[in-house]
Amino acid sequence: MAESVKFSSKMDARLLRGLRARAEETGQTLSAVLTEAAREYLERASVRPAFREATEEVLDQHAELLQRLAR
Repeated sequence: MAESVKFSSKMDARLLRGLRARAEETGQTLSAVLTEAAREYLERASVRPAFREATEEVLDQHAELLQRLAR
């Protein structure tokens, strides 16, 4: 398991209440819910550039075909 580090931050009160409710509903700690949310955010953020690059590559490779289909 990775090292845990304690930190402090501010958050919208309504959002924090929602996170605490989610933790209670799932039987998790608030820390576990925040860790999971941060992990998912970082995974999504790292996929976007790769997806964008792949999309541009496909569009470049098939530019002529796409132009003909657009007519």
